[in-house]
Amino acid sequence: MKSELRTTEGAAPVGAYSQGLVVGDFVYTSGAGPLHPDTGEVVGDDVAAQTHQTMRNLGAILAAHGLGFDDVIKATVHLQELKRDFAAFNEVYQSYFARPYPVRTTVGSDLMDILVEIDFVAHKSA
Repeated sequence: MKSELRTTEGAAPVGAYSQGLVVGDFVYTSGAGPLHPDTGEVVGDDVAAQTHQTMRNLGAILAAHGLGFDDVIKATVHLQELKRDFAAFNEVYQSYFARPYPVRTTVGSDLMDILVEIDFVAHKSA
């Protein structure tokens, strides 16, 4: 059984997908980017600012199910310019988590007018 997560506190989907799905004790988010939830506009000109907005959007989706960053177990990250932006991205990303960090895959991707996109798998802790 799955149920949809939707919140106006995070950027709205721009296609045929859910912001997140709850399946049992797991929450899966779609890839989120640096879009402002009210305007749909890209927030920030650099990867640090865009990562902060992306993390705020993801945090809102998690919060819609009573979860937080401590509940994230897996992250997949896409960076438009992997070599150039990895260090700045990683510094911001790391500030949202405590050890042990979620497992993560980070790849370079051809993103549409944004510098970063992230999706999470989270687990509701007992």
